[in-house]
Amino acid sequence: MKTKPILRLDRLRHVPRQFSWIDQRLVRDRHIQGHSPEALALYLFLCTVADAQGASYYSDSAAGKLLSFFSTQLRTARAELITAGLIAYRSPFYQILSLEPSPAAPLASPPPPRAGEILSAADILRAMLKEVPK
Repeated sequence: MKTKPILRLDRLRHVPRQFSWIDQRLVRDRHIQGHSPEALALYLFLCTVADAQGASYYSDSAAGKLLSFFSTQLRTARAELITAGLIAYRSPFYQILSLEPSPAAPLASPPPPRAGEILSAADILRAMLKEVPK
């Protein structure tokens, strides 16, 4: 790993008392790609004002004023971030969501077959794979 020089030791960043950060996976895992500048500005704003759990609340008018957005720009940016799975929103509350993948929900097992019932090949394979010792 390369050692990076500290260019301004007098301006070295420290974690502030008020919590605020942006996860590097936003760039590394390409969550940032394909989003409008408005959506990215809103995401940066929300990361800046969120608490340690990622929660914050700003009215549309306050957030729009701080970001110089029209109400339609704010709604469009918010919808884009929700669709991308980056934030959750229930007026007026925002939550920055973790960039870690959600654990996959376990697949529901089909009910056991009844006598004389015809099974699909997929059901037979699933049943066979369940019986294989790990």
